Amino acid sequence: MGNGRGPVEKLVKTPSPLFWAGKKVFLTGNTGFKGSWLSIWLQKLGAEVCGFSLPPNTSPSLYALTNSNSLSKDKFNDLSNVFELKNSILSAQPNIVIHLAAQSLVRASYEQPIQTFATNIMGTANLLEVLRETKSVKAALIITTDKCYENKEWIWPYRENDPLGGRDPYSGSKACAEIITSVYRNSFLKKQGIEISTARAGNVIGGGDWSEDRLIPDCIRSFKRNEKVIIRNPSATRPWQHVLDPLSGYLLLVEALYSSPDNFDDAFNFGPHAESVKSVGWIVDRLSKIWGNEADWAVDTSSQPHEAQQLALDSSKANLLLGWQPKLSLAQSLEWTMEWYIGVGNNQDPRQLVLDQIDKYTSLEQSC
Repeated sequence: MGNGRGPVEKLVKTPSPLFWAGKKVFLTGNTGFKGSWLSIWLQKLGAEVCGFSLPPNTSPSLYALTNSNSLSKDKFNDLSNVFELKNSILSAQPNIVIHLAAQSLVRASYEQPIQTFATNIMGTANLLEVLRETKSVKAALIITTDKCYENKEWIWPYRENDPLGGRDPYSGSKACAEIITSVYRNSFLKKQGIEISTARAGNVIGGGDWSEDRLIPDCIRSFKRNEKVIIRNPSATRPWQHVLDPLSGYLLLVEALYSSPDNFDDAFNFGPHAESVKSVGWIVDRLSKIWGNEADWAVDTSSQPHEAQQLALDSSKANLLLGWQPKLSLAQSLEWTMEWYIGVGNNQDPRQLVLDQIDKYTSLEQSC
């Protein structure tokens, strides 16, 4: 019989400083938006981070503003340079590898398909091949995307066992990265004691993103110039989430993979709550209100390459097996994002703003 109190709640887990303290982490893509946030969080947790990435491709960049290069052992190079990649990993002797480096923009993949394939497919393969010769690594996490699924433009969220695919070069390249990771896991890495998982997240937002053709950076640039934001597809829906939500999932997955490898060497979704799946137009309306100063937007009526209309993730697996759940509502995610940009605009320290939001995030209590 039950106790009359309803289902037992469990607290949403947060990354453990006890686990990460002293761990050597090799992080690719550390100069990007997500990579910079993750590098700072890992350092805060006590990990020793060695980054491997191209130099930042935006100016300004979160990596430069937070002075990350002075606080970690970073190498600027390309994943196509297998010799330097191998030397960097062998020199770092990492316990854990997290692979974020990618060409991550859908529209850029139409303009540069071969470069996208080279980075996202062969770059991943190069890293996995080097891991075959690395004895120090116990766990590796390959970050792909929610767009790796064969998109059927339906209303239901995608689960990890749904078919992979991709109409555009970016989505297709990430589906290939998933397949390549599975091949290396089953053919090579598991046999030599390296456990490997993949992680798929939604449209990530947060302070410090200045990439081209991304909604939040495009809004910030236009707002600052007192210009209307030009929106390509206001009716397209996406699973919006603050960067700290998926990053917490990545860290929890690595902890689980490292400690109980046979139960977690698989793909995991890290998407937002269903109510956070909103249209582009809905997001821009909210951002405009938060910014004020009569911020507004208009629709780009020119011809555009194909992009998915409907996209959502089912994260039940991460919730049940990892105790992970997004902590931030969409309203909070937008508020935290704009707080960061407005704070930097008021000459607050960018790195401290990141650290303050990490502290605020980890202190949040929520049941799942």
